[in-house]
Amino acid sequence: MPEHGEAVTAAPAADRAAAVRWASAPIVLEPNQPADRPYRGGAGIAAFRGRHWDGSDPYTPEDFVGSTTSIHGSATVGLTVLEPGLTLRDAIAAAPEEFLGAAHVRSHGADPMLLVKLLDTGERLFVHLHPSDDFASTHLHSPRGKTEAWIVVAVADVDAYAAVGFRRPVTEDEAAAWLEEQDAEAMLAAMHRVPLAVGSTLLVPAGVPHAIGPGVTLVELQQPTDFSILLEYAGYPGLSAADATLGLAPAVAMSALDRRAWGPDEVAALACGPRPAGPGRQDLFPEAADRFFRAERVHVDGSVRLEAGYAVLVVTQGSVRLVSADGTLSVDAGATVLVPHAVGDVEVVGTGSLVRAMPPAP
Repeated sequence: MPEHGEAVTAAPAADRAAAVRWASAPIVLEPNQPADRPYRGGAGIAAFRGRHWDGSDPYTPEDFVGSTTSIHGSATVGLTVLEPGLTLRDAIAAAPEEFLGAAHVRSHGADPMLLVKLLDTGERLFVHLHPSDDFASTHLHSPRGKTEAWIVVAVADVDAYAAVGFRRPVTEDEAAAWLEEQDAEAMLAAMHRVPLAVGSTLLVPAGVPHAIGPGVTLVELQQPTDFSILLEYAGYPGLSAADATLGLAPAVAMSALDRRAWGPDEVAALACGPRPAGPGRQDLFPEAADRFFRAERVHVDGSVRLEAGYAVLVVTQGSVRLVSADGTLSVDAGATVLVPHAVGDVEVVGTGSLVRAMPPAP
């Protein structure tokens, strides 16, 4: 797939015709949960989507929504499949302007610059971090690292939390010892504890250590990579020391870690509340997120118009109708819908709320 600003190569006629057809209407996205992930989860996603959870695979904690990103170590697992033989990634490559819009393609090429997930912590998520763009370019042969942000949609109890950033400076030797000894207790003791509730939002910049307590279901926006460096991996099935450092030397991997002290005000800024974005709409993340991705919370009691643009919609409450030139699509809480740019403006009608996840502005 072309990187930022590269020319887009013409696709075979048959591939392009199928892609253009898919780009002409909103696309309801079915669950896409890779198996055998290294931590437990999945029940919260099923509950959010209003589906039965049989617990047959307790290691499906992530639902890749509208995904052009595969899991680390696989070329295909995690990709959204539109029809046999056609992934969303290939469809966008075949019809980039129809999916993404001409301005986006001029800025970013045939790359949506966005991955949305539903995530459910059936157990505490390990302490980890994600590499920055510079680190990924230097060490991982990728133009992007992974900044991410969360919107909490369900919690199992009132003590739900995330651990984010260090409360005090951590030395290189101390961090290396934690990794070597797998001292999760010491890691967590050095971190800020941030309470989470339904509606909480949190921006997690690349490099910042973080973990999520058990029983949290959230919508996650992120740069479209699957890079994680794990400070903690012991006790999580299938993870080795090499997996934890993405195959890099430990000292190299740990150089991606933000070891500085984060002040309480800085942490609070990551969790700052919504900002007005127009009638019925709120921007959910701090302005610092805008160069990576954007998200709006849309409250509907009647109708709200959404301008044309590539977006993933996650319906969080109620029932709404998406009215476009293609027709009307009715969706309920738990639904996930991809809206290509070519669909044009969409009128959301009914009573409910949804998250509108979008790439960075061109």
